[in-house]
Amino acid sequence: LQYEKDKLHGGLLASGFDEASCISRLQSHLYRKPSPRKPSRYLISKLRNYEELHRRCGPNTISYNKSMTNIENSKNNNVDATMCKYIVWSPTNGLGNRIISMAATFLYAILTNRVLLVRFGEDMHGLFCEPFLNSTWMLPNNSPFWNQEQIETYDSFLEKGRSKTNKTKEDLPSALFLYHQYTKEDTEKFFHCDNTQHLLRDIPLLILQSDQYFVPSLFMVTSFNLEINKMFLQKDTIFYHLGHYLFHPSNAAWGLISRFYKTYLAKADKRIGLQIRVFDPQISSQQEIMDLVLSCTIENKILPKLDTQNSVSYSENQTLKAVLVTSLYPDYGEKLRAMYLNKASISGELIGVFQPSHEQQQKFHDNMHDMKAWTEMYLLSLCDVLVTSSFSTFGYVAQGLGGLKPWLLVRPHMKKPNSTSCEQDLSSEPCFHFAPMHECNGKSQNHFGSSFPHLLACKDFNRGLKLVSDSALL
Repeated sequence: LQYEKDKLHGGLLASGFDEASCISRLQSHLYRKPSPRKPSRYLISKLRNYEELHRRCGPNTISYNKSMTNIENSKNNNVDATMCKYIVWSPTNGLGNRIISMAATFLYAILTNRVLLVRFGEDMHGLFCEPFLNSTWMLPNNSPFWNQEQIETYDSFLEKGRSKTNKTKEDLPSALFLYHQYTKEDTEKFFHCDNTQHLLRDIPLLILQSDQYFVPSLFMVTSFNLEINKMFLQKDTIFYHLGHYLFHPSNAAWGLISRFYKTYLAKADKRIGLQIRVFDPQISSQQEIMDLVLSCTIENKILPKLDTQNSVSYSENQTLKAVLVTSLYPDYGEKLRAMYLNKASISGELIGVFQPSHEQQQKFHDNMHDMKAWTEMYLLSLCDVLVTSSFSTFGYVAQGLGGLKPWLLVRPHMKKPNSTSCEQDLSSEPCFHFAPMHECNGKSQNHFGSSFPHLLACKDFNRGLKLVSDSALL
């Protein structure tokens, strides 16, 4: 009975899936320590309700065909009230951005009784298992909504003044495109406002292109706030639960993950994940970054100092620490490996350093590159301790799935003299980098993190917002 509970993540996952079609779904718990982060009964009930909605309204159903035909052929919103409603997630930027924004979009779908569909290009095929039983989340290839050029945008919707209260439901479009990602102009700064959400509620199909973890802004919507609080009793577990529900490595990805883990990480007494993201190689040299990594890991006793006197005696019971290095560049893993091969550690611990890949540069629209990235994010999430690069969504995915508070490396060019090289994060939740100002009632207020509980400025980007637990507020 306990094994079944663990296998289904405490009831988070539905039973009934064919295990052979997605080995990771029912085996992943064997690679993680038991977690105190249990899903609430209310979250489980909401997921079961969503699954029923997706089964009824998902692709290749009578309801889907009828609803999509009506949406496509209706210029204005005069469609049948019994129709299904949809939100189509559209990708942008790297895989880390895509995963965190998909999780946020799924929560929005649950809150608004919409069916989540995803537009995956060839680069994302074969990364994940289907998350919903006896259905698909893939937007069919023959859907007219792969082309968004003829669909009204949220910007033009606002500019036309169609959001005025004297407009009727028939004045609303049947489909709307939302570009909800970083822009200096804060294009979607009213997305989190009650009056905007009231209007969006009556639009049958939304296409959302996002690279942000916009979950913190959903707490600003009065009608959503109570629901989210009931679903997630611990506010720093939202991505943890949604991530474990949605993102199951495909059999191809799981093969890479499980083989690497069993070969290099399984026998270690402690697993340390080290993620090094270099945003601009022209600003910081490799040696500066390496010095930062060593300063952080050694000062915080994550890695041991080297014994320069060769005075350490060896025993059969030595502790083995495995260090998983993920970086586009091979130099960091090679230097760290050479350090601990050439010198013993002062603690007597054995240090093994392993780096799965080094692609040299981030590649977009490349399926194998994304497969390697997904594999490494997941492997990092299986570690006991994480050290990650500030501002990196790659690291956010790993910490979120692992339920880990990582040590955040300061970006070298921003490090002040005599300051720390890293500090531990407030929670495992991703940072919402470009959170809007709270200006819903025409009055400009301070950064809305000061107005709402469980939201604090991100340690790695003070303009951003992060969800934290009750203990972090003390």
